[in-house]
Amino acid sequence: MAYLDNIRTFVRVYELGNMSAAARDMRISAAVASSRISQLEDHLNVRLFQRTTRLLNPTEQGNLFYHGAVKILEAVDEAEADISSVTQTPRGTLYVAAPLGLGQHLIAPAVPKFKEAYPLISIRLRLSDRKLDLAAEGLDAAFFLGVPEDSNLRIRKIADCPRVLCAAPEYIKRRGQPNNSEELKTDAHDCLNLRYPGAPEFQWPLRSQDGVKRVTVTGPFESDHGDVLTSWALDGHGIILKPVFEISEHLASGRLVPVLAEEPPIPIQMACLYVHRRHQDPKVRLFMDFMVDHIQASLPPE
Repeated sequence: MAYLDNIRTFVRVYELGNMSAAARDMRISAAVASSRISQLEDHLNVRLFQRTTRLLNPTEQGNLFYHGAVKILEAVDEAEADISSVTQTPRGTLYVAAPLGLGQHLIAPAVPKFKEAYPLISIRLRLSDRKLDLAAEGLDAAFFLGVPEDSNLRIRKIADCPRVLCAAPEYIKRRGQPNNSEELKTDAHDCLNLRYPGAPEFQWPLRSQDGVKRVTVTGPFESDHGDVLTSWALDGHGIILKPVFEISEHLASGRLVPVLAEEPPIPIQMACLYVHRRHQDPKVRLFMDFMVDHIQASLPPE
């Protein structure tokens, strides 16, 4: 077990890039973490990290060993999870994140139902439209809309969610319907955009006769909170691009009206992301299986 502990410590140090952060995550002292890395280096007879007073960078051997170490830990954790799933009742706390709209409309309503089925599992649900670092923030899993940037994460696709361009009748009466997507690039129309640290420029992917085109849009308002954008749109301040599940009630009531139907937005991928190995935890697998079934049953058709 000591060798496995050393490997686990190496993986966390590698992922977090900091000995102290890894020690806190594993609830051990920095001295113990450093000792485990030294023992592992002695065993392998290689230097896994280049250490300076401020930086801790993996060596070429460290990069190579990381990928093998992950596979080792995944195999061990999967074997332990298989045994645990038939010998123990799942229990503990899950720390899960989701974008605001997805969390409010699809995840949060299902959490009490999951708790009824598995009373020994508690859920901490974090809702944010900001970009999250799963490993650094200790998240077991995170729901995601779009394409993840971190290739080290495991991904489980849930569905392709239909989206819609829409605006309030008041806005359309004042500014008119957009005739084509080119007008979204100009002052002819106001587009309301989600902006957060690290967000790309505002490009809305729309279907056209030539395939998919990405339209760089402009507008006077932006926010890092999706509900704020919806509120602005309802008040007649511009056009929004939203998953249908977030605004289905407003579409049904007529408070928001689809625009540019001849160039509709392409669906957005909904997925669940895991830090490596955490997807093997029985309670994580139970929660995700439950949520995937719930979400797929709740999504409107494209």
